[in-house]
Amino acid sequence: MSDFYCDEALSGRTPVTVVAETDTVLAFEHTRPSYAVHIVVVPKAHVPSLVDLGDPGEKVIGEVMAVVRKVAARVCEEHGAATVVTNLGDYQESRHLHFHVVYRGGQQEHRA
Repeated sequence: MSDFYCDEALSGRTPVTVVAETDTVLAFEHTRPSYAVHIVVVPKAHVPSLVDLGDPGEKVIGEVMAVVRKVAARVCEEHGAATVVTNLGDYQESRHLHFHVVYRGGQQEHRA
């Protein structure tokens, strides 16, 4: 299984439009967006998934979530809504922890 985030986005091989960045986290516009607004937030170090944090361990979650919160707040402020999702197991096409922050545009947001 390839790791698009390490192999392409973080290496610079695939150019990305940066939305937010810290020393340890990168948020960028999805390279093939599925929604009106589609931002991906990833740790810069390789982290396999939300349930397997690998070498970076627990510390990385707080750092990633701080950027997810900032990006989601900005999307919500600009568009009135945001969805945040991560995938696990077979749903995770790239084995690198990542969160999608999206605004679906004309689609009605699901209310829980």
